[in-house]
Amino acid sequence: MIHLARAYKASEPRSTIVKIAAWVYAAALAVMAVTQLFAFHEFIPLVANYGLPDGYGTAMLVGCVIVLSEIFALPYLLRMPLSPLFRWCSLLCSVVAPLLWLWLTLMMPTGNSGLLGAKIDVPAGPVQFVAVLVLAVLAVWVAWGLRPERTGPRK
Repeated sequence: MIHLARAYKASEPRSTIVKIAAWVYAAALAVMAVTQLFAFHEFIPLVANYGLPDGYGTAMLVGCVIVLSEIFALPYLLRMPLSPLFRWCSLLCSVVAPLLWLWLTLMMPTGNSGLLGAKIDVPAGPVQFVAVLVLAVLAVWVAWGLRPERTGPRK
């Protein structure tokens, strides 16, 4: 029988502090994703306020990529049994989400940043920059601490 994808347990983290940091980071991403999806039709215009090229279409693409990367980062951060390829994809998503927010933050928006969706107002500017910078540092630290190693049978 051919198995295209077989889930394996995650390797042990470098320390318990990294494991706790991963849970905190996962909780932050989950809250961000839920609040952004709660009123997604209002979240996209907030992303469009960043002045992206080509207007609303690019804002829709960037908004979808942000939310999807926040969601798909959760299996890696929660150390779920995953296939090796999906573990690496989830790791990539956990780093891409704060980097996209950091890129948007550097575009100097005004008003609600959209970090917590349209319903919870997070002002753009220094507050958003510090929050996104903390998320980015947490993402890199957790990616280092929960490094995926080869698991399962070796040939």
